[in-house]
Amino acid sequence: MGRADARRARQGSARRAKQDKKSGIRRFFTWKKLLGAFLGVCLLGILGFIGLYLYVDIPKGNSAAKLQSNVYKYSDGKVLARVGQVNRESVPIDRIPKPVQRTFVAAENKTFYDDSGVDLKGTLRGVLNTLRGQGKQGGSTITQQYVKNYYLSQEQTVSRKLQEIVISLKVDQKFKKDDILAGYINTSYYGRGAYGIQAAAQAYYGKDVEKLTVSEGAYLASLLQAPSQYDWSSATKAGQKRVKERWAYTLDNMVEMNWLPAAERAKQTFVKPKAPKPLPGLTGQTSYLVKQAKEELFAQGVDETEFEAGGWTVTLGIDKKKQQALEKSVQRKLTDDLDPKKRKVDGDAQLGATSVDPKTGHIVAMYGGAGYPKHYTNNATRSDYQPASTFKPLILASAMENNAVTQDRLPITPNTIYDGRNRRPVVGGTIPFAPPNEDEHPYGKISVQTATNNSVNAVFAQMGADVGLEEIKKTAVSLGMDGSKIDAKPAMTLGTMGASPLQMAGAYATLDNHGKKVTPTLVKKATHPVDGVQTDVPLKDPIGDQVLSRRTADTLTSVLTGVVNDGTASESVKNTAYEAAGKTGTSDDNKSAWFVGYTPKLVTAVGMFGESPKGGAQVTLKGTGGGGRVNGGGYPARVWADYTESALGGSTGAEFDLDTDLGAGVPPTPTPTPSKTPSKSPTPSATPSETPSETPSSPTTSPSQSGSGKPSDPATPTDPSSSPPTGGTDGGDTGGRPTGGNGGGGKGTNSLSDFG
Repeated sequence: MGRADARRARQGSARRAKQDKKSGIRRFFTWKKLLGAFLGVCLLGILGFIGLYLYVDIPKGNSAAKLQSNVYKYSDGKVLARVGQVNRESVPIDRIPKPVQRTFVAAENKTFYDDSGVDLKGTLRGVLNTLRGQGKQGGSTITQQYVKNYYLSQEQTVSRKLQEIVISLKVDQKFKKDDILAGYINTSYYGRGAYGIQAAAQAYYGKDVEKLTVSEGAYLASLLQAPSQYDWSSATKAGQKRVKERWAYTLDNMVEMNWLPAAERAKQTFVKPKAPKPLPGLTGQTSYLVKQAKEELFAQGVDETEFEAGGWTVTLGIDKKKQQALEKSVQRKLTDDLDPKKRKVDGDAQLGATSVDPKTGHIVAMYGGAGYPKHYTNNATRSDYQPASTFKPLILASAMENNAVTQDRLPITPNTIYDGRNRRPVVGGTIPFAPPNEDEHPYGKISVQTATNNSVNAVFAQMGADVGLEEIKKTAVSLGMDGSKIDAKPAMTLGTMGASPLQMAGAYATLDNHGKKVTPTLVKKATHPVDGVQTDVPLKDPIGDQVLSRRTADTLTSVLTGVVNDGTASESVKNTAYEAAGKTGTSDDNKSAWFVGYTPKLVTAVGMFGESPKGGAQVTLKGTGGGGRVNGGGYPARVWADYTESALGGSTGAEFDLDTDLGAGVPPTPTPTPSKTPSKSPTPSATPSETPSETPSSPTTSPSQSGSGKPSDPATPTDPSSSPPTGGTDGGDTGGRPTGGNGGGGKGTNSLSDFG
């Protein structure tokens, strides 16, 4: 054998060995077999679809027949309300103006007049996302949405989606496009209890469908994507922005499709809809509770159209006795004092309150205002007014949680000494800031505890610079406040952002719950019919993760007992039969006044707001009830104290279980017996022992509601308006900062102040 033959023999032997090694795998996974398997699956899929197409027929329309009432219950199972009178009226296509018809096509399905009734690409994406558990997905044509509304249910399952595809193909073959469009427009849900465009035209614009303009039609078409979120009267600023963008998108598509001349498009203006009318039977606090419960469910993924079709049972955390107690307290301590005929300002007073069980996170009582139809805005959930000084405890919480220090590198605790002089320029900030104290009061060297008791702006403005405004914002957001409303600038230390009683109740409930996050939740349980069986809907747990250390949260609770016992709330809340902690807040222009307080078992935020009955503009509360400035320690604290006593009933003996050795709730360190020979006062440490006049539990004078009678500290300067030392006055214990720094602006540089 030659060398060439030997080489070929070796190569052949190697190939045979390699083939023998892989023969076991290749027997099952050759490319021919894989291709054959793939084609076989495709063939089975095609045959299966053909079989499904032949088997499934167009069912009778049953959407209207399935409509039922939704039942809302108190926490004990007693019925609060039944809501379910359906506002529906179908109209023939020729009653709907052609431009209005086209707005729906432009908004939802530009290929409607040319497609086969199914968007296979969008539907496949929806099926895959359903299999992945990603919830409701778009991609359906107008025909598919009509089929879903009229022939099927809103459930998101693969079998229901396959039925939708088959029925949509058959409907598209059987009916004219105009008939399908009319069916879609007449069966869709527009919000406000309105099914169909005629009911929607009346609900939003108070007119019949024939009189709708193209601009109004574009808004109604845009609503279908998210009826509750896009209802102009109740939408957030973000929701209003999104619906206007979708309205513009719809009109721009009409121009693109040659249905609207560009010149006419340029003339179109957004027409704001009218305020909603109350649904039958929904008045008073029930109107707010039902609306808030629905919004909670929709936010957790419940399909709005499916919900409005009825059959749901929604159990709220509302305790009927506590709810009644809150309503009576508002009447006794506020509305009985008001006489709008005698004092015009009394007609501007609004009050909102949210009461939460800190252990479960459920809202046990809520007061939203006079109720439908007198006042549509829920004052308990509105977030357009400043929380003022009720925000200050969050600054101290952020300081402690982040181990922040003063300008002199001393830890920030309730015992840390700050300079509380009126209009004292902030040191270390990037923007000049020198806010006035309430009534321009000239505090001197005071502890953080005393500054909290008396809501001293100068101290918390400096603390904000010491901690860092972005860090404070992070803490506030972790406690449930809306970060989009918080501008990280010096004025935020005075609570100048927008916040609701609901949000503030959540933040303070987290303190009461030892730092474990509480998200106040109204809905306790929700069930709906699935194949004839009432099935629970998975709901998020109101109690979340640990967002503050227990020591920080408990220290804040200890500090806030000082506000109740010796501070701005003492006149209304002190000497109650229960332990309490809390904080007052009053905006500088007196457009809002707050008290957020809590006991070991109950957290309640009460906000009072000045709102003009005409146009809803924010106005001052000054003079309400025949008095002067309305402080947080006045009406809000009185309502809180009266309600809390009633709500607790005989359960007033609980005590705060605090893991801390700081704050007013902790016995002060005994003051040493002074020597006969006077000596110079030592330089205060980071956590000095307070002198008798500095001890928060026994100030020289308890402040009154109006803010007079401030306690005096030994270091109070005789000249409160004196200039700071060279380099600026620091925020720590020792007076001047040798390295200087930005001392901020002087007197009159800021226009914002906050009064506790």
